[in-house]
Formats: sequence, structure tokens, C-alpha cells
Amino acid sequence: MQQSLWRAVDQHGVVLDILVQSRRNTKAAKRFFKKLLKGLRYVPRVVVTDKLKSYAAAKAKIIPGVEHRQSRYLNNRAENSHQPTRQRERRMKRFTSPRQAQQFLSSHGPIHQHAHPRRHRMSAADYRAYRADAFAVWRQETCARKTA
Repeated sequence: MQQSLWRAVDQHGVVLDILVQSRRNTKAAKRFFKKLLKGLRYVPRVVVTDKLKSYAAAKAKIIPGVEHRQSRYLNNRAENSHQPTRQRERRMKRFTSPRQAQQFLSSHGPIHQHAHPRRHRMSAADYRAYRADAFAVWRQETCARKTA
């Protein structure tokens, strides 16, 4: 069964929300927008999507006052944010069910962002410091003991 991965990304490339659904119709788009807006503390100024017609129909009902830009080039941030997910999915030999995919992706996105910052925007020293901080937080949160 083919699953569609719906992903919302902000202007900095940070993943806001992920939803796995079996269809890409207006009902599914409405569900995604509602889920996304429930988690956000603000209403977006602009929504950028690909040219799927169901986005426009859902946006018109859920967030009518928000500007909607549809372009195959403007949504590259969202498309590029799929790459780590797809790589991980290939290593896992695909997901066994939509529920497993949703559970994994809901946790994988924030963890991946925490451990892999946007390196092209940092100097090498800043990157090393960020990674050291990220691993320190990871050790603290997972209660792992230092074995040195």
C-alpha cells in the first residue's frame, strides 16, 4: 500500500510536522493543515506547496487569509528535508505499516535536526561546538554514562 508523506518545513528548513497518510486528496490536506496549526503557536504568513490541487482547496477552508504560493521550485526546502528520512527508510528495508512509519518519523525528525545542523551556515569551530553541545544533551537526556 502506497503511503504519502506530508511534511511542513519553516523558512529555515526546520521540520514542523510530519504526517503519513494513504491519500493525497482534499480531506487528507485538511487533516494535515489542522494538525500542523494545532501544534504551531502562530498562523503562517505564507504557505508554499507544490501544484497539487488539494492543497489550495484545503487552505481555502482552513486558513483563508494566508497567502498561498504554488511552485515546483519554491518547495525545495520541504523536498530536501525528505532526504534523511528516505535514507533511513532504505536502511530499515521499508516500514511495515503506516503506524510504524508515523511513530518513527515523528521522533526521527526532531532528533535528526538536533544532531545534524545546517553546516553550510556555520564555521568549522561553531559546528564542532554545536555537535559537542548536542551530544552532551543527548547523553543527559538518555542517561548514558560516560565510559572514558
